[in-house]
This record gives sequence, structure tokens and C-alpha cells, in this order.
Amino acid sequence: MTEAMTPETFRERLVFHVKHEAIDDLSAFLDHLTAQNEVMNLVGPATIPHFWSRHVLDSAQLLDRQPDARLWADLGAGAGFPGLVLAILLKHSDLPDPRIYLIDSLAKRCRFLQSLVDDLKLPATVINDRAENIDLKVDVITARAFAPFPKLFQFAERFFKNGAEGWFLKGENVESELAEAGKHWRFEVDQYESLSDPRGRVVHIRRLKRAR
Repeated sequence: MTEAMTPETFRERLVFHVKHEAIDDLSAFLDHLTAQNEVMNLVGPATIPHFWSRHVLDSAQLLDRQPDARLWADLGAGAGFPGLVLAILLKHSDLPDPRIYLIDSLAKRCRFLQSLVDDLKLPATVINDRAENIDLKVDVITARAFAPFPKLFQFAERFFKNGAEGWFLKGENVESELAEAGKHWRFEVDQYESLSDPRGRVVHIRRLKRAR
């Protein structure tokens, strides 16, 4: 579902309790994204009117699936989906000392992310590097529109070895991606229909390891 949505309607779609202060920060994110998108092409311009459904609800639904996770890593954080949305919600949550690592290899995107982390005082750390170079222990790794599963698993392997689970936002090609990844990897997987678009899937990956 990608129709225009109000902040209040967005809040009603989630089990996770979204505080009004978080809505204020998400609105500030929208203002910043709208201004910067004209010069940086961070997201498709046609998606900005659908910010609350296409981007925020899509990202925030991960906290409905993993509400107790304190430590997250967003691989290929890009324009901040899902990572910045999660950082805002974690800031206004009751979780003790939450933290999300926003990882991206492109310096200009990292500058965009850092400006919002600083302005909104978010519990986030921006890392300008390739995901496969990072060695962190987190509860959850996530990604949206970053890479197909066969490549994504290569980037994420070290995180899984350190005990993380994966919650990934995927589109209509998820079955073919999983089938291709299964040629070289062993893993446990569950899928859930996306709250933001019934064609999308939220994919939970556990116990990832290379096939022998």
C-alpha cells in the first residue's frame, strides 16, 4: 500500500508504540530529505508525497517484528531507510541504550545521514565503509534495496557469525533471490507480508552459513 498517509494513520498501523515526539522528528526528517533530494537524488521524487507509507511505515514495521532489539546495523543505509527511521523510533523508545549503525560506502550519503543524526541527536553511528569490512556485534542487521540475497549474504556473513539475525525488506523477486542464495548458503527463513505494500515481504534470516 503506497497511497498518501498521515502521521496518525501511520501510528495506527503499528503494534510498536510510536510517541508524538518521534512523529516530530520524522517530520523534520521529511523536511530535510525534501530539501536535499533536489541536489542529491536520494530517493525517487515521486515517492516523497508517499513518505509516511512508502518509506516510514515500510521501515518502522521492523520494530513490530523485533521490538526488544537494542543494537542494529543497516547495511547500505542510503537515504536512511530503514536506518534513520529506526534510529528515530529507538531514540523515543524505552529500550536501554539503543544504537543503530548506519553503514554506507558513499561519502555524500554518509554526510547526509550524519547531518540528521547530529540535528536530531539520534542514537546512531554513521560508518563510511563497505559492509563486508565491518566487524560489529549487533542483535539485528537490516537492509532495503541494497543487494540481492546472494550478494547481501556475502556482505552480511561476519554479522551473522557474531550472532546477529537478519530482518530484510524485499520486493516481488524474493523467492528467486532465496532460491539462488540457497545454492551457496544454508539458512533458516520466514517471510511476512509487508505492511506498506502487499507485494513486498519482510524476510527473517537466521543461522546463515556457507554451504559445504
